[in-house]
Amino acid sequence: MKNNDSLAYISVKEMASLISEKKLSPVEVMEATIKRIEERNPEINAFVYLAFDEAREKAKLAEDMVMKGEKLELLHGIPTAIKDLFDFKPGWVTTFGGIRAFKDNVADFSCTYAERIEKAGAILVGKTNSPVMGLRGACDNYLFGATKNPFDIRKNSGGSSGGSAAAVADGMVPIAEGTDGGGSIRIPASWCGLYGYKGSFGRVPFVSRPNAFVGLNPFLYEGTLTRTVEDAAMGMTALTGYDRRDPLSLDEKVDYIGSLRKPIKGWKIAYSPDFGVYPVDNKVKEIVADAVKKFEDAGAKVEEVNFNIKRDQKELSDLWNRMMMYSNIGAFEGFKKQGIDLLKDHRDDLPAEFIEWIGKGYEMSLVDFIRDQEMRTEIYDAIEEVFTDYDLIITPTLACLPVENRTDGNTKGPTQINGVEVDPLIGWCLTYFTNFTGHPSASIPAGLADGRYPVGMQIIGKRYADTDVFAASSVFEQMRPWHDIYKLCRDRSLAL
Repeated sequence: MKNNDSLAYISVKEMASLISEKKLSPVEVMEATIKRIEERNPEINAFVYLAFDEAREKAKLAEDMVMKGEKLELLHGIPTAIKDLFDFKPGWVTTFGGIRAFKDNVADFSCTYAERIEKAGAILVGKTNSPVMGLRGACDNYLFGATKNPFDIRKNSGGSSGGSAAAVADGMVPIAEGTDGGGSIRIPASWCGLYGYKGSFGRVPFVSRPNAFVGLNPFLYEGTLTRTVEDAAMGMTALTGYDRRDPLSLDEKVDYIGSLRKPIKGWKIAYSPDFGVYPVDNKVKEIVADAVKKFEDAGAKVEEVNFNIKRDQKELSDLWNRMMMYSNIGAFEGFKKQGIDLLKDHRDDLPAEFIEWIGKGYEMSLVDFIRDQEMRTEIYDAIEEVFTDYDLIITPTLACLPVENRTDGNTKGPTQINGVEVDPLIGWCLTYFTNFTGHPSASIPAGLADGRYPVGMQIIGKRYADTDVFAASSVFEQMRPWHDIYKLCRDRSLAL
């Protein structure tokens, strides 16, 4: 029997193969997973809800299937986790990102990730930490506190899928759910040294009621956080496909795994260190500028480009904050129908920044909405203009290195970079543009700053060209593998 340490950093692919070959028991995997979570989660604060008894039962059933020679699904016996935001499993507590009023709130339905990942044979072990309503790129809240970065526990993991990212980087699970409304998969992937994938809009169904169209403004996604590109391809294979409950779900097959073998020789890649509007830390710029050269070694042509974006980055981050209020106000009105008026009776559960933005949201008019959509269109056009001549766009994922955790439940990003004011919620993230536009995009580890802090490189594909993003990601992983960086997490001395 392998111990919890020996299983901590093997891939989904390897784990699934060993299980199917009867060389590894799903029960052994689950016991090692539980032991590692018990040992490491108290320091990292990645998991905020645990369902070990249920997971053990499912592991036993999974083992019985293996021993009986039954047909196994792609992710049979693989431990995984969902996020504590708009992510649900019947009977599990959901707090919408650490809102104290919902500390005992129990869901009675499943989100897409939970539904499809279990259908593919994976086993959910719990839920991971997230900020209140997902409205920031850091992971912290008043109920559970901050999630710490496994590379340096003084630092934040990134958000909003920060608990999931920390759990994967610290070897607790090999794959976890992320959701992404402005970069919430790619932001923590960058700071935690992971591969975070957000597909084209419509690839993974976004099932919501009473508003089936809630995922439009901005585009909202469910996706994966993994340590390898192939593991993400396996996860996306399980998650994607048509669902009639989502009126915008795409009805087509995508060969994510097959795309990993596709060459990129002859491709034209557009590189921008800042989209022309972001201030970016020089350490981040240098690492990504060096990393992008690897695509030239693979036969692609890389050229630095200018984007035709005339808005200031602060104006655009304000646009994202306003647009996020469309779905948040819908949620708050739904809470009222359940008898919970957060703004009236539980304001202390909400960060001041959230209260400010939702107040502005309630004041918005239809004319304001139309103007915001016009601004959003400008970003879409600027990106599409570049794609008339190029196959991919490469940028840094984030403009800065991980920030220090606060102790008041309200960790935010920087307010300035290179002397330029940025919005501490999202203004330092080069990610939310593709939530305006719907393009597939990933964050891939580009290197370590100061020998310790992961830096992510963002790979953006044409609309619906998910296989292009996976092909380029796979090529980069082969030419510059990053898997040795996890020894910084593995070898970390745990607090007693």
